[in-house]
Amino acid sequence: MRNWKGIAAGLVLATCTGQAMAAPPSEAQVRQLMDAVGMGRMLSQMNSQMAGVMASALPCVPPSYWQGFVDANATNQLIGRMVPVYQKHFTAEDIDGLLKFYKSPLGQKVITQMPATMAEGMQVGKQWGQERGQQMITQLQSQGTLNAQGQCPATGTAAKPATPAPAPAPAKKK
Repeated sequence: MRNWKGIAAGLVLATCTGQAMAAPPSEAQVRQLMDAVGMGRMLSQMNSQMAGVMASALPCVPPSYWQGFVDANATNQLIGRMVPVYQKHFTAEDIDGLLKFYKSPLGQKVITQMPATMAEGMQVGKQWGQERGQQMITQLQSQGTLNAQGQCPATGTAAKPATPAPAPAPAKKK
């Protein structure tokens, strides 16, 4: 039994030491990765879309304001705030591997095809969710749980308020 505890403690120590020794990526590495995946371009597009939505919601704001609102400085500020997040979750070795991947032909294909892939996937998911929802309603209607309108039928009696479960008894000390 003692040997197993010693081995387990050694494995935990080795794992923790290995993680502590892994170098975090530099800011330059993270920024290089963000550049490789087109993060600045994506964030700039999001910023422009947000400004468009806000311009529609606030027609009293002149268009010149929104043109000034969408600038590269805001994107750079956001990227600057994101760098520590990447440094927290990835090692320098991880970022190097990601850079190799995203600079490869396959990585470039992922970058260019992922927006369309995700948009199509969201449509498939939406359709699937609608079909599953309809299946659920049909099943619950056939069981009599829901009425023809897909609503809970009136029971004529008021619903009982939920009663909280009793608190568990404190554990006895040995």
